[in-house]
Amino acid sequence: MNTRIRLALDRTPNTNHTGFYVALAKGFYSQVGLDVELISPDQDEYRTMPARRVSKGEAELAITPSESVVSYQTNGVPLIAVAAVLARDISAIVTLKESGISRPRELDGKVYGSYGARYEDDMIRQLIQNDDGRGQFISHKLGWDGIWRALLTREVDAAWCWLTWEGVQADIQGVDLNQFLFDEYEIPYGYNPVLTAHSQWTEQNGDALRRFLEETAAGYRFAIKNPDESVRLLMKTANHPTLTKRNFLEQSQQLVSGYYLDGEGHWGFMHRNVWVSFVNWMIRNHLLSDRDGELIQRMDVDTLFTNKFLDGVPAMMR
Repeated sequence: MNTRIRLALDRTPNTNHTGFYVALAKGFYSQVGLDVELISPDQDEYRTMPARRVSKGEAELAITPSESVVSYQTNGVPLIAVAAVLARDISAIVTLKESGISRPRELDGKVYGSYGARYEDDMIRQLIQNDDGRGQFISHKLGWDGIWRALLTREVDAAWCWLTWEGVQADIQGVDLNQFLFDEYEIPYGYNPVLTAHSQWTEQNGDALRRFLEETAAGYRFAIKNPDESVRLLMKTANHPTLTKRNFLEQSQQLVSGYYLDGEGHWGFMHRNVWVSFVNWMIRNHLLSDRDGELIQRMDVDTLFTNKFLDGVPAMMR
């Protein structure tokens, strides 16, 4: 009998997810006894965030930013990151060039299109302050699918976007953007996104998880070697209305493929210093508190992530 694994996606299917769809389309999962289902967040109109699905037992795995793991652990729910979907962050705070907002400090008094994530506004505030601004902005919460449109229509002045998705869209549409990268403003942002699970499930289903990660890594290696074929498989297998423009998808795939592996050619592997830097930054800036509202002064990063289920994943020869 196959082991069932439901994976809750962080956004509608896109090129960050190509490896999962390739593995599904080519039968990698089924060949090793896994019955994998990919759940797009628009299936319930974004009412249930991916990490919440895992915490409620509605999914075995979720794609989340690393701070979701931190957030749930501070609330006593032992979620854990088991693989990095991307080896490096490729998101940025963006503004329209025509807006004249060319630096983070110029976001003071402006409107930021927020996803409503727990630490999101704190990070934007710190970004502005690190550029010698006051960090005073208007946070306008929008639906996940409406943020990019709100930026283009000037409903908001800034938004947090993927350079390999909205960034490519902007390039194709001739929309000039300003990009504010976190690490350029002394914010050591962690892995985004990661593959997240409940730690109890990982201990009870370690063998199935190892098989899942091995076949997922194979899907990502295939996508790197065969980007155009992978786009075809993504479009066919996901069969989602946002995946219709092949030229856009091929450009996005070409760009994001450079972010799947770390410097040693590994998919999924997480470096401890990345977690340490981000968590320590959060603690220094008083962002972490427990369920009772008490500030957290110390956190063991080794409870937040593990590479032990990636043992069977080989490095890709360059």
